[in-house]
Amino acid sequence: IRKNLSGIRVFDSSVAGLGATGNVATEDVVYMLHGMGYETGVDLLELVRVGNYISQQLGRSNGSKAAIALSSKLQIN
Repeated sequence: IRKNLSGIRVFDSSVAGLGATGNVATEDVVYMLHGMGYETGVDLLELVRVGNYISQQLGRSNGSKAAIALSSKLQIN
């Protein structure tokens, strides 16, 4: 993140919301930050593709609300 967000420089998240219960999905954090005008250096659509791939390999649903919406809208696998 190039802009300083109230002193916060590090966010803990996990791709597709995988991992420990309560983890926030990285896709959702990146989507929110981009919507707020912050540059993250993260390609959100590629992140969605990776999250979808990992979820499919694990036989789990993608836990990211942004990924589900973008996948449906843009027909991303």
